[in-house]
Amino acid sequence: MSNSNVLIIGGGASGMLAAIVARRNGAQVTLLEKNPRIGKKILATGNGRCNYTNINTNQNAYNQPDFVFDALSQFTASDTIDFFEELGIAPKIEDFGKAYPLSEQASSIIDVFLYELEHLKIKILTERSVNLIEKKGDQFTVLCTNGETYHADKIIIATGGKAMPSTGSDGLGYPIARKLGHHVTPIFPALVKLKLESPYLKQLNGVKISSTVQLKNNHQVIQEETGDILFTAYGISGPTILDISRKANEYLNQKINPTINVILLNKLSIEDIIKRFKKSLNKPVDFSLIGLVNKRLISALIKEAGIQKQNMLVSELNEEQLDKLINLLFNWEFKVIGSKGFEDAQITAGGIDVSEVNPHTMESKIVKNLYFIGEVLDVDGLCGGHNLQWAWSSAYVAGKNASQRGRDD
Repeated sequence: MSNSNVLIIGGGASGMLAAIVARRNGAQVTLLEKNPRIGKKILATGNGRCNYTNINTNQNAYNQPDFVFDALSQFTASDTIDFFEELGIAPKIEDFGKAYPLSEQASSIIDVFLYELEHLKIKILTERSVNLIEKKGDQFTVLCTNGETYHADKIIIATGGKAMPSTGSDGLGYPIARKLGHHVTPIFPALVKLKLESPYLKQLNGVKISSTVQLKNNHQVIQEETGDILFTAYGISGPTILDISRKANEYLNQKINPTINVILLNKLSIEDIIKRFKKSLNKPVDFSLIGLVNKRLISALIKEAGIQKQNMLVSELNEEQLDKLINLLFNWEFKVIGSKGFEDAQITAGGIDVSEVNPHTMESKIVKNLYFIGEVLDVDGLCGGHNLQWAWSSAYVAGKNASQRGRDD
């Protein structure tokens, strides 16, 4: 049995699982959390239902596929389902492989975590905000803002990113990592709503459709997703938009404004629409679109096509107007001018440079016996349970390795 003294900074998803794994492997574990209680952010996930994994998770769901591969292999989505079933969570698998507790309550995840942490006699200290970590010889010293000091053989940093600051996420881990010699890549909101430049947003506000969207730069498709999208007064939202927001913000950070291309008719061809208009020559153009697209889109589409009167007959349209209207149904482009901030983002993109972390153990390559897990790393995934799966996988790997005493300890 190991008797390593492991200190985990951060009592979120990854920190709690790492604590359990390390303790089960024989380590003495202390968990420090800055909030009055642990697991606060989990309560907000999946609209309060907690989409805690995705049974289809693989390395390609992440921005760092090569780095995440090993951890995802050591603790798979199937392992996650089994782990939580052992704690008492019956899974409910929904569309696209999303897994939720059968209770449909995120609080169920917190409840079983708290029970297991107490059962394992893991020391949990809340309202402890870490100010500095120092290492002398083989020992770490952790200084808190309240003046308390803690010592440990191993440190696991599970402080998360900056998304959802109302849950306590403030980027605390980044300056700590820098002081220990690590680099932090640029951070920005991800899985977040995008702001668009368009005169039609006010009238489109609240329109929800199922469609294909493309992120483009210089007319080149960067990413394509299909699913629900929601127009808003400031821009666009929905699962598909959240998934492309990471790349969009990456371009925006480079002072490049990409475009969003909405393909309204992803199940019909241009030829199908040409035939439809030929059969509707004596109908008003606005009426000819009824039953084809959401009614609230019609006025904006007609205006964007340069057609002055909504009730012009299809036969009265010139070739340029008709071509533009048809093109808009398959290629309606909007300029992306920004995004909502961290307060509306589900995750943080960027973080501790993964080239400085061993992907097999989550141990720092710069400071021995220091581990990084979860969102504090420059790892982020698509919407739908993939980011929590990364939290669990990285936590499992770090907890297992931090609990082991090596020859040098």
